Amino acid sequence: MDSKRHALTFVTVTVFIDTVGFGVIMPVLPEFLMELTNQDLSSTSAIAGYLVAFYAALQFLFAPVIGNLSDRFGRRKVLLVSLAAYSINYLIAGLATVLWVLFLGRILTGITSATYATANALIADVSPPEERAQNFGLLGMAFGLGFIFGPSIGGVLGEWDIRAPFFAAAGLAALNTLYGFFVLKETLPENQRRPFNWRRANPLGMLLQVRRYPILLGLIVAMFIYNIGHHVYPSNWNFYTIEKFGWSPLDVGLSMGLVGILMAINQGWLIRVVIPRWGAPKTAFVGFLAASVAYVGIAFAPNSIAVYLWCIVSAFAGLAGPAVAGIMSNQVPQNEQGELQGINASVGSIGAIIGPLLMTQSFTLFTSDNAPVYFPGIAFLLAAGLTVVAVLIFAYNVRVLDVSDTADQKG
Repeated sequence: MDSKRHALTFVTVTVFIDTVGFGVIMPVLPEFLMELTNQDLSSTSAIAGYLVAFYAALQFLFAPVIGNLSDRFGRRKVLLVSLAAYSINYLIAGLATVLWVLFLGRILTGITSATYATANALIADVSPPEERAQNFGLLGMAFGLGFIFGPSIGGVLGEWDIRAPFFAAAGLAALNTLYGFFVLKETLPENQRRPFNWRRANPLGMLLQVRRYPILLGLIVAMFIYNIGHHVYPSNWNFYTIEKFGWSPLDVGLSMGLVGILMAINQGWLIRVVIPRWGAPKTAFVGFLAASVAYVGIAFAPNSIAVYLWCIVSAFAGLAGPAVAGIMSNQVPQNEQGELQGINASVGSIGAIIGPLLMTQSFTLFTSDNAPVYFPGIAFLLAAGLTVVAVLIFAYNVRVLDVSDTADQKG
């Protein structure tokens, strides 16, 4: 039992440090890209979308390989390689003087990225079915805490030097790699591993495996559409608030820090209260509703105070992800958890290709000199519409679900 607690602690710390590293660069990214490309804010929003989409395309292709490798060789080795790659990527970005160097770093992490998929598989390894949804919430809590410290630190460092956050992120990722090397124990026993199969280690092959678990396909589609909309935050928040309210990198960082505090409370405490009381499906519905309402509110927010108030509503959207992840995880046996998380990562990567492109291009279109109507909040309206579609698909599929009927119980 102690080893399980240590594994949960490590994976929580891993996601926390990873998120800090990601968060520190977000407040300075618009200014950094403007400096690197000599273009205005509206145009650099589109470039930021290309960077994210390029990374996601590579992750889509390679996440199934990583997920299957973790089912074959264990979670520890795969996770450590991914963490080391993140460190190198941030270092490359901090040293970049031309745009193509940023894309070079994206290639490295896009191929090796496995942090979240493998972290989810690790949690499934050490959690009984009835506790998986709550334990998946630990990752949300870690993500929220990372967004308290990461963007806040990035905003402060960005006021001092525009490149400093990238080097800070590289150092944090390197420390995380060393921590994992010395602390993390393997969570997938030898007798639970399965042979690596190239037919299953590709996006199409993995999705074909889902046919054995019909309920999964509908849930995956729902989360796919939801995540397209959810990309409005990492893709547009910094550009939107700078454009509409004239925020500085420090303002952006502090606002994201508030969101992190709310997410940490939500997923570190609230989700452990509401899932046992309401059940995972109802909890997910509340999360979807909060997301759609908050998107509309942010899109039409008249001032910074209103944005902060809508952030409070938006925090409850964090209930949806862990609840749905717990439902899906309980449908497959332990030695296919890595494969399931690889599928989720691949589908999430498709969303991460479409979402940032859709959100950043719409922002560019509606804030450029040739905009048909000037409306910087357009991306948040699109996100709201996508969330409504997602919740309808989720409702249709979850109506026949018996969440106590897990794959592990089926044997």
